[in-house]
Amino acid sequence: MSATPRISEAEWEVMKICWNRSPVTAQEIIDRLAALDDWHPKTVKTLLNRLVKKRALGFKKDGRAYLYHPLVTEKDCVSAESRSFLDRVFGGSLRPMLAHFVEHQKLSSSEISELKTLLKQQEKK
Repeated sequence: MSATPRISEAEWEVMKICWNRSPVTAQEIIDRLAALDDWHPKTVKTLLNRLVKKRALGFKKDGRAYLYHPLVTEKDCVSAESRSFLDRVFGGSLRPMLAHFVEHQKLSSSEISELKTLLKQQEKK
């Protein structure tokens, strides 16, 4: 499998729509983004073209419309982005990242319990 493409923040918004509603027309994407944050149609079309060039999206022509579908999974993109963030901000080390978030974020009892369970499961591996 080829490397997962780097996706910008704006491109993530387009991809979220494609992951949730594939196949989807350019007009449907434009309408959804315009309703959320008043995106300009040309901006959305530029982002679609970039995502096609990056091989994150594919398309099929259906009459005058183009139907877009993801070529990469959301899970793979989340993993790649998480790894990139970890490398850039915390030098690739998970411990300081976890410590930072635990120290600076308010965690509920259920979140703490869930984290403990995840760590115990990891310890057994």
